[in-house]
Amino acid sequence: MKAIVTGGAGFIGSHLVERLLADGHQVTVLDNYSTGRVENLVHLADHPELEIVEADLLKVDLAKHLADADQVYHLAALADIVPSIQNPEAYYKANVEGTLKLVQAIRKANVEKLVYSASSSCYGIPDMYPTPESAEIRPQYPYALTKYLGEQIVLHWSHVYDIPAVSLRLFNVYGPRSRTSGTYGAVFGVFLAQKLAGEPYTVVGDGTQTRDFTFVTDVVDAFVTAANSESTEKVMNVGSGYTYSVNRLVELLGGEIVYIPKRPGEPDCTFADVSRIQDQFSWNAQVPLEEGIRIIDYWREAPVWTPDSIATATKEWFDHLS
Repeated sequence: MKAIVTGGAGFIGSHLVERLLADGHQVTVLDNYSTGRVENLVHLADHPELEIVEADLLKVDLAKHLADADQVYHLAALADIVPSIQNPEAYYKANVEGTLKLVQAIRKANVEKLVYSASSSCYGIPDMYPTPESAEIRPQYPYALTKYLGEQIVLHWSHVYDIPAVSLRLFNVYGPRSRTSGTYGAVFGVFLAQKLAGEPYTVVGDGTQTRDFTFVTDVVDAFVTAANSESTEKVMNVGSGYTYSVNRLVELLGGEIVYIPKRPGEPDCTFADVSRIQDQFSWNAQVPLEEGIRIIDYWREAPVWTPDSIATATKEWFDHLS
């Protein structure tokens, strides 16, 4: 088959491209490198079944690339909380208007399945753990809202225009090539850079908050499983089936801790109810945190954050969400 991966130069996208090529498919990557990196695909650049197109979804001729595509994986999006607070219009254009343009193009193509990369941030601070797909939607910041609006467009176009589509709400994904850029990036990139530099870990709050850390290859397997299924108009959580405290992560890494203020709008726990994807796809995450953490090497190029630099970077977070 031929697969289109928007955002294929990103963290999850690049792992998905690897998997699709390994499965014997033709793959076209559409990425404007706003969050993705050329380096993520450099080891695949000479693969005969891979085409990499540097393009913005809002500007590229999608009909040209979708004409003979069988599957579309839509991962292209602007990420991060603070920049979305600072520039919500850019997030709306990329995450909502970009998604709208894509599904409009898919209407005119003979695509067998669209899989949308949604975000569990749509749940905000939920009332129930583990959190099911039926939980109330409470986005706390523009990034979360725009990802949810993109999901709603995908599901509505799937229903009205008969586009086979599944939306996967991802929890805390980690693994090789995870982004370490952005405003005070993902906790793994932050902690591992601090470990390499011999600096203390900057733990938000008291460290008892827990996260559903899910290894990237498990997430990729969920994407491929969803694409090859007959399911449509479905929303499914993708998580590890467990939740781990930040203190446990520090314990596994080993080192000193410095505590920084808890941030507004962040849940004390993220924990996916994965019973739906287990029941419908027989999918389960395979990589426990203790194993996945030994595989990671991306922190070597990450910035080393300190309490002072974190406070500066997240000032607007507190200003607008407190």
